[in-house]
Amino acid sequence: MAGRAVRLLVPLVAGASLLLGAASVPSVAMTADRAVLTGQQASEGVTAQASLTAQQVAVNPLWGRPWGVYKGLADASWAPYAAATGVNRELLAKIALRPKATWFGDWISNADIATRVRQYIAVSQGGNPNSLVQISVFRMVPWEDAACHRLPTAAEQASYKQWTDRFASAVGATHMAIILQPDGPFALCAPGKSLIPSQLIAYSARVFSALPNTSVYIDAGAADWPAAVGQGGVDAAVRFLIPGGIQYARGIAMNSTHYSSVTNEVARGAAIVRALAARGIPDKKVVISTSSNGHPFVFGNYTGPDPDNAFVCASATDNRTCVKLGIPPTPDVANPRWGLSAATNQLARTYVDGYLWFGRPWLYRQNFPFDMARALQLGRTSPY
Repeated sequence: MAGRAVRLLVPLVAGASLLLGAASVPSVAMTADRAVLTGQQASEGVTAQASLTAQQVAVNPLWGRPWGVYKGLADASWAPYAAATGVNRELLAKIALRPKATWFGDWISNADIATRVRQYIAVSQGGNPNSLVQISVFRMVPWEDAACHRLPTAAEQASYKQWTDRFASAVGATHMAIILQPDGPFALCAPGKSLIPSQLIAYSARVFSALPNTSVYIDAGAADWPAAVGQGGVDAAVRFLIPGGIQYARGIAMNSTHYSSVTNEVARGAAIVRALAARGIPDKKVVISTSSNGHPFVFGNYTGPDPDNAFVCASATDNRTCVKLGIPPTPDVANPRWGLSAATNQLARTYVDGYLWFGRPWLYRQNFPFDMARALQLGRTSPY
């Protein structure tokens, strides 16, 4: 099963190192006030009680509807939670009962993908067709470190497109947020600077975005990847997003496999959106994965042996580079509860559609299998 976050051993630019790359951004005008939906309400799939105007819903498709919580075996955290009792069940609930974007990839065959998507939608919505369903699409073959050494064959390209088409046919009119191709910066290391991987991602972005109620967010890396020093920062992100079909998508997704702070992710996301606008692709939005950044650090500064499987913090006061669950999934990005600065909240109101959970720190190396000890410790140390 794919999905492991492997950082490039051969840098995107020769001599590069993973350094913090969040661009500084000027203040921007605040958008109109939106109805309040707390992180707790979002995690429980409860619609905001305040009425929303059609204009407000149009501004952000993640508002104005409950967020479905998938309760089935496609989510690795569900079965352990369902079998747990007592304190363990309470701790695992902090993961299992959150609305999350489960990853779908090549481990699901072309023959099975439409059925699996329909089943996932049905369980996530629980009979309410107004509920938002969240999925991460990780279908590219090869990807991550393998993508640096070979291109998809003609057969793999055809299979990718067929899988995409069948996935889309199953989504139909479902209200869905799709995180498209986590670890997006690997598109930059395709052999010979080939655009074939990006063109396939663009195919999915176009097909999914043509669905009536689907919002697509293409993975743009993280605030520290591509790093500002040595890897090209915002400009590098734009270089793979444009051939990757960002013109079709609702926007970009940040921090899927890193641990960068919300403050830095909001700043980097806003900078990418502005850079896209300067190149004639305006009005894009951002979603940020907050599942792994309750105790943020720069990926390249990790002090343990394996940043893809970074230590879970031992306590509320653990000062190591370690992992805690972050802000619960919510579109209420500027809620004072999150403790963000006024400047960050101002940027978030303008550029960010939501804080989502599409990172998976409760899995071994963020991939597979479910790690009970990690999950329980994440529950114990969660600041939320």
